[in-house]
Amino acid sequence: MTDQTPAATTRTRSYEYEVASFDPAAAMRLSGLDYMRALTAGEIGSRPSIGATIGMGIPYDVEPGSVRFDAEPSDFLLNPLGTVHGGFAATVLDSALGVAAHTVIPAAHGYSTAELKVNYTRAILPTTGTLTCTGTVVHAGRRMVTTEARLVGKADGKLYAHGSATLFVFPLKDA
Repeated sequence: MTDQTPAATTRTRSYEYEVASFDPAAAMRLSGLDYMRALTAGEIGSRPSIGATIGMGIPYDVEPGSVRFDAEPSDFLLNPLGTVHGGFAATVLDSALGVAAHTVIPAAHGYSTAELKVNYTRAILPTTGTLTCTGTVVHAGRRMVTTEARLVGKADGKLYAHGSATLFVFPLKDA
């Protein structure tokens, strides 16, 4: 019997990122929507480092109650079965769910995820290509926001995963 295991390929991955920064003064004076727009425009803070780490872009469509951005699966995200690890989709969805919620909170408020649910509908491969994630607010209350998001292939239009979240809204302490 011969070993049919293919030889491993070793690659080196390096990337640059800014250490994410939070601008508490801006968070106290700007609505969540205005804060996210200023962040994505590079006017305050810096891009969250998770984006550079897993291949997720900054939001390019930020509206009240919705957000959209792209993510790129790659071979450095593989699980033992050779598909992209489910944590990639969960992280991308969680980001869209949270940013969508961020767009509806008032100034001087923050949020925290209380519940996250992810549904995987098909395997993501390193060759799948760019995925677009769209997050939307389902309900926005004074103390709780619920959101949903979809992760869809940009080229094929197929749904790869979708999810929902419940987020608690709370006042920030004066900076």
